[in-house]
Amino acid sequence: MDDWVIAMMLGASIFLGAIALFAFLWAIKNGQFDDEEKFLNAVKFDSEEDLNDAVNAEKKREELKKAYKPE
Repeated sequence: MDDWVIAMMLGASIFLGAIALFAFLWAIKNGQFDDEEKFLNAVKFDSEEDLNDAVNAEKKREELKKAYKPE
């Protein structure tokens, strides 16, 4: 009776899934998911002093979170 609706929806979903798969594979092939800055993020700091300042700021931020955490 309404089998044509099921067939149409199945066909449309397969078609759209194939388009999505094609787009995903194209993106992988063209390097859309490559993170070119992943190695640069580790070298943000110019000196050891800058790195120590960043670590101390992170520790202070964590202490403040703990101090103001409602319980």
